[in-house]
Amino acid sequence: MGVWELLLVGVVVLLGLCGVLVPGVPGSLLLWAGVMWWALEEPRPVAWWVLVGSTLVLLLSRAARWMLPPRRLELSGASPRMAVYAGVGALLGFVLVPVVGAIPGFVGGIYLCERLRLGRHREAAAAVRTAMRSGGSSVLAELFACLLVAGAWIGAVLGR
Repeated sequence: MGVWELLLVGVVVLLGLCGVLVPGVPGSLLLWAGVMWWALEEPRPVAWWVLVGSTLVLLLSRAARWMLPPRRLELSGASPRMAVYAGVGALLGFVLVPVVGAIPGFVGGIYLCERLRLGRHREAAAAVRTAMRSGGSSVLAELFACLLVAGAWIGAVLGR
């Protein structure tokens, strides 16, 4: 696989990660399609292992989301700005404290957004609880699974 094809796959993976935070965009499906494209072009067996593992992780994520409350974030006052803060927080947490850091990073991003908007700790903490109960946990489950898949893909690409 050439460098340009690899960059295009990286763009699709990045769009999939961003798509998780945007309602109506099939982010996990985009991410999986990027990994599948890479696996079909990559001659090494690790590509197929990453594809199989990605498929399993994303299917488990989908099953977990069915058990969590449905997304009703708009009713809780969640804004696109909050989604950006939560996504950046999850990504930073994932990188700084590998894998498990995505969870506190996601919640911390929501808290920071609400603290800047509301100005007080008590109101910001209440807004975080409301957002997580209104579907934030569902978004977090899907985002965490997608970050795991993206991390496995990056590890396999860099491990050449």
